[in-house]
Amino acid sequence: MAKSKVAYVCTDCGAEFMRWQGQCSECQAWSTISEFRTGASPSTKKTSRQGYAGALDTKVQTLDSVDLQELPRFSAGFAEFDRVLGGGVVPGSAILIGGEPGAGKSTLLLQVMCHLAQTMNALYVTGEESLQQIAMRAHRLALPTDKLRMLAETSVESICFKAEQEQPRIMVIDSIQVMHMSDISSAPGSVSQVRESAAFITRFAKQHNVAIIMVGHVTKDGSLAGPKVLEHCIDCSVMVEGTTDSRFRTLRGNKNRFGAVNELGVFAMTGTGLKEVKNPSAIFLNRAEQHSPGSIVMIIWEGTRPLLVEIQALVDHSQLGNPRRVSVGLEQNRLAMLLAVLNRHGHLQMNDQDVFVNVVGGVKVSETSADLALLVALVSSFRDQLLPQDLVVFGEVGLSGEIRPVPSGQERLAEAAKHGFTRAIVPKANLPKSTIENMQVIGVTKLSEALEAI
Repeated sequence: MAKSKVAYVCTDCGAEFMRWQGQCSECQAWSTISEFRTGASPSTKKTSRQGYAGALDTKVQTLDSVDLQELPRFSAGFAEFDRVLGGGVVPGSAILIGGEPGAGKSTLLLQVMCHLAQTMNALYVTGEESLQQIAMRAHRLALPTDKLRMLAETSVESICFKAEQEQPRIMVIDSIQVMHMSDISSAPGSVSQVRESAAFITRFAKQHNVAIIMVGHVTKDGSLAGPKVLEHCIDCSVMVEGTTDSRFRTLRGNKNRFGAVNELGVFAMTGTGLKEVKNPSAIFLNRAEQHSPGSIVMIIWEGTRPLLVEIQALVDHSQLGNPRRVSVGLEQNRLAMLLAVLNRHGHLQMNDQDVFVNVVGGVKVSETSADLALLVALVSSFRDQLLPQDLVVFGEVGLSGEIRPVPSGQERLAEAAKHGFTRAIVPKANLPKSTIENMQVIGVTKLSEALEAI
């Protein structure tokens, strides 16, 4: 019997060390290094002659001889889910779905599998819930359950053995943190078990051309739990975002080998499960009847489509020696940088003011096209002046006060015109080549020009 190897792995960044230490020297995190113990894999137990004999069975071919027709995508039953996946499910792909407890991961996958089971072989493997619990949920959601194959198992070897007999086209593993392999001595959920189980399941998906969807837990900061190699070995990583007090859920693609990254899908949580939202801009533009200063609509780009979102700002005199800077949905450091730009090039000092910024609807904005809209909302709240209801703003703001263009400006303006907006302030380089009907577009090159335009 081969002697097991011991290493120490950081659960946040995946760095390996020869001995245990309190702080990871790679990501500077504390108390994230745990023991990783693994035995010899089946491939390492073979003799050299057996290993070379197995290698002789593989076929070497040129890249142009690979038949692309062998991997046609198939729909998951939800257009928003297909959008996040890049156009549908690719056979043989490994997909990882993570999210907070209660976000709707299992509900969404149960709906998808019950739909796909009507036209193809589908296998749902559960390791956290009993089959009775899943049957009760399916009955509550009024889903067709006559053709979906179910398996309650946590052993990876047993699951793959059953899958070879069933030969499904798609399989769900719920969840990867409770799976275990017999030749790994550590407990389920440990770094070694998660890493080896995910790698084994991914190899099974490639060899048998089965699309496998794995459910993953998240840590307290919202990132996927487990070693970083878990995200490297899979083909697509999707995060389900949404709070328990909101009925909307968003699917965001963090990694996708078959489509665009940061693609966004929007769902509404109802009594009969998740329902896809065809027009996400409409739900995020549900503005209050009583218009108030500090509110403006911006156009952000999520994946392959524009999205209209309202941003609100509140500037108030601070009673503290160190004024507060609170940002929800936007990066905190970028807010501080834009306040410095507004002070230097807009000649508006907010050093004694509390600044609060919120993106309506719980949307997280990471792109720079929201810079100009944020500054316009801050000035509106600071001066206590209303902004027009039919105005949209987008553009990146540089440190010298210049307004830089953003990608897909024409598509953003077309989306705003479709929702009835008649005025827009955009970077001068993003001015449309042809006139947009019933819309006045103002192009600016400096922050001072944008402030004069409002």
